[in-house]
Amino acid sequence: MAKVYDVPADLLINKLADILKNEDIPAPSWTPFVKTGSHAEKPPQKPDWWHTRCASILRKVYLNGPLGINDLRKMYGGGKAVGYGNRDHRPAGGGIIRTAIQGLEKLGYVEKVAGKGRVVSKNGMKKLDRLATEILSQLISKTPQLKVYS
Repeated sequence: MAKVYDVPADLLINKLADILKNEDIPAPSWTPFVKTGSHAEKPPQKPDWWHTRCASILRKVYLNGPLGINDLRKMYGGGKAVGYGNRDHRPAGGGIIRTAIQGLEKLGYVEKVAGKGRVVSKNGMKKLDRLATEILSQLISKTPQLKVYS
């Protein structure tokens, strides 16, 4: 069985975002208007960015867990131009990450560990590993077999 480490991140996140759209994790009403942090100049341009962010958060918690909200804010933050000098790092908005984590907890994919942060639950790990196995089998079937000459 393949793990999340074995597949490209973009393929996993896109497929997982499509799955989360069909499950009971609705986007909040404020998603069309909000920026992702003080470092961002505009709101996200993709209409389904909410589900992509939820999928990305689930993957990051799987890979790096246990993670707290502030850890994720640092990961999703970016540089903000300050005058003529270098860019300063700004953390991402906490409301977006907090709401996404709460939605993933409601689905049973993430659980809280007291004093440490969030980790992926057994259901979440099973879902991600099955999805990774499916993606890896599709990748293997698309690539031609290599010939070994001896």
